[in-house]
Parts: sequence; structure tokens; C-alpha cells
Amino acid sequence: MALCKWVSLIFIVMVIMPLLISSDHSLSPEEVAQIPVKFLDHAKRQELFDFMVGVRRKIHENPELGFEEFETSKLIRAELDQMGIPYKYPLAETGIVGFIGTGGPPFVAIRADMDALAMQESVEWEHKSKVPGKMHACGHDAHVAMLLGAAKILQEHHHELQGTVVLVFQPAEEGGGGAKKMLDEGALEHVGAIFGLHVAADYPIGSVATRSGPFFAASGFFEAVISGKGGHAAIPQHTIDPILAASNVIVSLQHLVSREADPLESQVVTVGKFQGGGAFNVIPDSVTIGGTFRAFSKESFIQLKQRIEEVITRQASVQRCNATVLFNEKDKPFYPVAVNDKNLHKQFRNVAGDLLGPQNILERQPMMGAEDFSFYQEAIPGYFFFVGMKNESQGKFESGHSPFFRVNEDVLPYGAALHASLATRYLLENQPKSTLPKGSFHDEL
Repeated sequence: MALCKWVSLIFIVMVIMPLLISSDHSLSPEEVAQIPVKFLDHAKRQELFDFMVGVRRKIHENPELGFEEFETSKLIRAELDQMGIPYKYPLAETGIVGFIGTGGPPFVAIRADMDALAMQESVEWEHKSKVPGKMHACGHDAHVAMLLGAAKILQEHHHELQGTVVLVFQPAEEGGGGAKKMLDEGALEHVGAIFGLHVAADYPIGSVATRSGPFFAASGFFEAVISGKGGHAAIPQHTIDPILAASNVIVSLQHLVSREADPLESQVVTVGKFQGGGAFNVIPDSVTIGGTFRAFSKESFIQLKQRIEEVITRQASVQRCNATVLFNEKDKPFYPVAVNDKNLHKQFRNVAGDLLGPQNILERQPMMGAEDFSFYQEAIPGYFFFVGMKNESQGKFESGHSPFFRVNEDVLPYGAALHASLATRYLLENQPKSTLPKGSFHDEL
């Protein structure tokens, strides 16, 4: 019994009291405002900058597609091991979740996506992709480097953190819905909020662009096979023409937005795939069409999905054809609307203002593009923003998904410092009301 009392006393003195002291000690507003500035100075130090550049270039040379990021994941784990940061692996095939801080609440996450795109790089430079037909054309290599840079900063200050920072290295953002699989496997267990970023070629270096509320649209894909009866083009009366049926379907789909949607609410239905026939004088047996649909509310998105199926099947029937509509949610899951939390927006403006100056926080209009960060935001409060990298003295920087896409590596310190600053500020501003549970250890002593 005496031993048990001594163990409890030691636990209070060594563990509980420091937490209480840490929680009770409040920094002045001036000290809090200096944290992002110090982190940016740290991120710009040559040693850390060179580290991030090196990581980014290694990943860029060896791009891997969604759920295939095995070497990328291996590199990240090696760096986390070197820093002494514990982590869970694997989640969602190649994903990693690291932990810095006390191991207790509050918990805040910062995320980077890891996957590349299936395209050939056209930029000629020393670190061009070594894998034919694969390229980091959306900056995910830079995102990983930034998050590892933030990890280095935070790990050097881990004794000062008043909670736990969760590092989320996520696979398959590009259409694979990797965020959903990470969530399903417990990546955000106990996490109260999550932050994510993306490099942007259309905003100046040293600036950020964002907004509160809806940011990216909900997105889904569809494919339809329209079947008729093939034959010679010179005797169409003996055929059932699926090309004509598909053409009517495509025109009718455009009416869903122009005549059924609220003109004040943005929606999109686009058919980008049309495959049918292989000869000038033959009517084929079937035609395959496919496309995407997007909306800024869950209700509108569900309505669009329902009407797309109805229009395709019924218009095909008018032309005496049959149609099968597939949404293929398993391989290409529907992305929900990405909504930036209004409270996190206030925190972001404070941190970014301290780091970059209020004049460098730019308003970005909602986009019809999709981002699987929205899965996290559907589960917990989340915040997503763009980090500018435009520098006209370095030539034009193409937007993402271009074979000529380049990253201005001067952006790396800004991303790392923003990640570290946002996480640290969140922990400071969301301390538990009571660190010591009622009645704990009292009876034992």
C-alpha cells in the first residue's frame, strides 16, 4: 500500500504538475504573435531549407500513384525515425500518422498528400521524374517536404507543446479518396481539428489565399453504356443507333443545370468521355459516355445524381436503346463539399497575419474543383488554404495537372512555418478546462 502511494505521488509530481503548470502559464499576446515569426525564421535557416528541398526532389524523381506510394512512405518513415517521432503505419495501404507532443489532449492534425499523377513530365531539369508516365504535377512532393519541415520544427519544441500534434501523411488524394480510408482506419482518433494546404501558382510568394465556409464543391463521376443494334451506315433503318441516343443524352444532361438548378447555386455536369465505333461506315452496337457532376450542397448533389441516371436511361429509351449507368463509388468515391470552419478561419487569419502580414491574406472564391480533405472536414472541424509561390523573376509557374508544372522551392519554408504555427496556436487556445480529473489520486494519498 505504501509503495502504491509513493508511485501515485511520483506520478503527480513528475507528470501531472508539469502539465498543470504548462496549462496555467499563459503567454502574453505579444509572445503568442512571435511564435509564427520565429518558426518562419527557423524554416528559412539553410539547414532546414536544404533538408526540405532534398526531400522534395527525391520524391519528385520517384513519383508514385495513389495507394502505391511505398517508396515515398518509406522515405517519410525513415525521416520520422531520424527525428525520434513515433508513428502508426500502415493506414490506407501507405499512409502514416505521426505524433509530437505530450501524447494527451488537445489533439490537432496537419496533413500532406503523397500521390503523383499519371502523366509524362515535360519540364527538363536535373530532378525530372525518372518514372515514365508518372509525375508530381500537383505539388504533393512539396506538401510532404513542408510537413516534414514542420515536424522538425515542432519536434525541437516538443517539450513546450501543450498537447499533441498529429502528422497525417495521406495517400491517393487524386481521385482515390485516400482521406476517407485514412478516416475509416482511425487516423483522426481524438483529433479536434485538422489543417491542410496546397501550393498555388497564381498567388505571389509570401501570400496565402482562402475563405471561410464552402471552398470546394462536392464531386462525383459517372459512366454509362448505351446499347443499340449495330449495322451498316447506309441502311440505318435496320439499326438502333446508340450514337444518336448518346448525343441526345448529352444535350439533355446540360438542361439539368440550365433549367433545373437554382441559378444562384453553382452546379456542373460535364461529359468528358465519348467512345463509340471505329469505322466511318458502321453504326456500333454500343457507346460509352462518362463525366463528372458537382454541386455546393449535399442536397443538390444527391438530386443531380438521381437526375443524371433518370435522364440517361429515359433518353436512351426514347431512341429505342438500353442504358446502364455506373457511378463506381468504390474506386472513385464521391467527395463531399469542403467547408472551412468559421472558428478556424479566425485562428488562421491571426496566425497568417502574424507570419505574413494581414495584407498578404487573400480572399479566394469557391471553386468547382474537388479536394478529398473534405472527408476530414465532414468528420471534424477543418481548414484548407493555398500558399502562393508565384515569382515573376523565375518565369511562369503553370497551374496543377500540367506537364509543365514546377514548384518554386522558396515556398517550402512558408508551408512548414504555417503548419507548425497553426498547430501550436490551436493547442494553446484549446486547453482542457481541467487537467486533473476529479477525485484522482486523492483517496490513494
